[in-house]
Amino acid sequence: MVFSATWSEPGFFYTIEGMIKRRIAIDLGTANTLVYVPKKGIVANEPSVVAISVDDNRIVAIGNEAKEMLGRTPDVITASRPLRDGVIADYRITQAMLKHFIDKVSGTIRLSRPELMISVPAGVTSTERRAVIDAALAAGAKKAHIIREPVAAAIGAGVPIAAPAGNLIVDIGGGTTEVAILSLGGIVAQNSIRIGGNKIDMAIADYIRRKYGLIIGDQTAEDIKKEIGSALPLEVPLTMQIRGRDMIAGLPKTIKLDSDEVTQAMGDELEGIIGAVKSVLEQTPPELSSDIIDRGMVMTGGGSKLRNIDKLMTKVTGVPAYVADEPMLCVARGTGIALENLDDYIRSVISNR
Repeated sequence: MVFSATWSEPGFFYTIEGMIKRRIAIDLGTANTLVYVPKKGIVANEPSVVAISVDDNRIVAIGNEAKEMLGRTPDVITASRPLRDGVIADYRITQAMLKHFIDKVSGTIRLSRPELMISVPAGVTSTERRAVIDAALAAGAKKAHIIREPVAAAIGAGVPIAAPAGNLIVDIGGGTTEVAILSLGGIVAQNSIRIGGNKIDMAIADYIRRKYGLIIGDQTAEDIKKEIGSALPLEVPLTMQIRGRDMIAGLPKTIKLDSDEVTQAMGDELEGIIGAVKSVLEQTPPELSSDIIDRGMVMTGGGSKLRNIDKLMTKVTGVPAYVADEPMLCVARGTGIALENLDDYIRSVISNR
């Protein structure tokens, strides 16, 4: 007896042999990991953080629970991010994190191993791509496919990448910024720099330490960026009370910070992102340059939510910039769409079969 070949449920595909095949798409980001299941959409969105027991090297928590431990753990527990600048920094912990998300979506008891597609920065080396595939297979995947983040971001943003026209994508993630010109389903020119939301947060924390002698944590720096950060000076600056530890006295201290100072603090990192965009525009064939002027650049990733960053890009490049709808979800959504329609996007995918 066999199942009908047309019978299906969200996220599952029943073959005539009666075996269940699950496909899972993962945006394995430096700051957050998002999981997409065909027909269901985004089913998990958690920080890429793992907490480990120092004594026995045992994993204590992953995701949201682990992020709450950052900067608050006792000596016997360390909480850290296993990915750095968009690539695997700790293979074993990344494997455990992947298994955690696979189990969360599929359950610990599975009739068959899932097929995975994972997004990676466009600029990673073949060794770094191989590490992602190996980690996915070790975590329980039957097959693993790799898709480059700018391609996934474009698909997720609804950009028609298969058309014979140029499309400029700027994806600002936690660890990297990906800039690419896409045409006919492939990358014509690209640049990947290891500047993203995390580096911007560090720049804010460094500025406050230098100017005010105040030490703040990563989460506080991120909150400052979200609350009052702006890529361009505001007509009426925003202000915020910041609490931290005084470098000299070692005691708690509160200061008042305004948005113009945050803009100044982020200056070098924003210049790096602008430089990456200009570099790609300089590599663009003339025929595609006119398309880009007409279509503009599409900005995705969590970093594109920074206040006025689209206006800054338009000002310095002359190319109209638009922030995609739900920019943080574009890569995960595009990875899932590519997995659902693998035959259509096979040129943009690296597979392990």
